[in-house]
Amino acid sequence: MKKKNFIPIAKEVIETEIKSLKKLKLSINQSFNKVVEAIINCKNGKVIISGIGKSGIIAKKISSTLASIGISSFFVDAAACSHGDLGQIGSNDVLILISFSGESSELKNIIQYAKRNKKITLIGIVSKKNSLLYKSSNLKLLIPNVTEAGPGNIVPTSSTLITLSIGDALAISTMKYRNFSKLDFKKYHPSGSLGAKLKTVGDLMITGNKIPFINENILMNDALKIMNKFNEGILVVRNKKNRTTGIISDGDIKRISEKNNDVKNLISKNIMKKNPISVNKDILAAQALSIMNTKKITCLCVHKKNNKNKTIGILTIHNILNANIQ
Repeated sequence: MKKKNFIPIAKEVIETEIKSLKKLKLSINQSFNKVVEAIINCKNGKVIISGIGKSGIIAKKISSTLASIGISSFFVDAAACSHGDLGQIGSNDVLILISFSGESSELKNIIQYAKRNKKITLIGIVSKKNSLLYKSSNLKLLIPNVTEAGPGNIVPTSSTLITLSIGDALAISTMKYRNFSKLDFKKYHPSGSLGAKLKTVGDLMITGNKIPFINENILMNDALKIMNKFNEGILVVRNKKNRTTGIISDGDIKRISEKNNDVKNLISKNIMKKNPISVNKDILAAQALSIMNTKKITCLCVHKKNNKNKTIGILTIHNILNANIQ
């Protein structure tokens, strides 16, 4: 095969699609606000999205994105709706139909069904004002006619890109209005690398009777027995009010042993490091790992809200590594 240079073609495709996105940006108006409000206000129903061909593929992606931020949403196949799947669309649902031409024959039955059920809010994402979908929709998002990348302006490229972009814009607008946070996002992404990135300290910390607490006035002879029993390489030191006053690591004990042969008869509060670093249980585990690396330590105390002296858990480097946090 003769060596060819396809780089200019790639740049031309990208430039064509950039122009289509700029055209889309200029087209955004008050209709966009109304569609976002309809999605936000859909509390007793579902956001159902449908389309045919490439528009159907984009519809699936938009629905998946909405579901990932806590919106009850799913995709329905337009063709299957003519054979019984219309039953998936109920009263109080928001129905978003995507069709660049607005005249896809497969959408006609869905449109008629939605118009018969007045409680269904029909939203059309379409590029032609004189189309059936545009005229039938309760809310309309008119996307611009754009030039497709490639010869003959026939392969759906720029048109699918701007449809995908308008869907992303709807999802992010909804997400920001609802103050959807990383912690909320984590609920819907518990597995995989994304789930690992979103794990919090509270997900990984050691809690309850597994925390190696000791009183600040006990002898190190007894403290060492507790350290060996829990095998965490750390002791959390508290006063009689159960407030954390310090921390003792196995490294601390080794260093003191080199200077004092009678460590076992020393009192814990005379050995401990005062004011140990404590983190909120709701911060990301990745952030806790960063603190450990910066401070060159392998364990953190954990608190909730602003009660830094009330330890509710401990987080070790082993907890983080076992959860594949990086």
